[in-house]
Amino acid sequence: MSVAPADVAKIASLARIKLSQAEIDAMVPELNGILAWVDQLGEVDVTGIEPMTAVIPNTLRLRADVVGADPLTGGDVRDKVLANAPAAEHGFFGVPKVIE
Repeated sequence: MSVAPADVAKIASLARIKLSQAEIDAMVPELNGILAWVDQLGEVDVTGIEPMTAVIPNTLRLRADVVGADPLTGGDVRDKVLANAPAAEHGFFGVPKVIE
């Protein structure tokens, strides 16, 4: 696959980037070089290789999703939180309507 100057102009227009004709002409070989490199990557034999997201095995350290005994994060403090609200409605913060 190769890129023509008209393709670069179209891409620049879609990206709302103003390029002069000299800049377009300079971008053509750059983009063609990138596409040639991507085509070269397609020639690599990857049969039997599992896809990976990193070069080292990573696992997320997860914590238990439980309500703790801490009074700040212990849960069931809705009434205390809503006591700070200028307007509470039906157990939620009341906010002014912004969409007509």
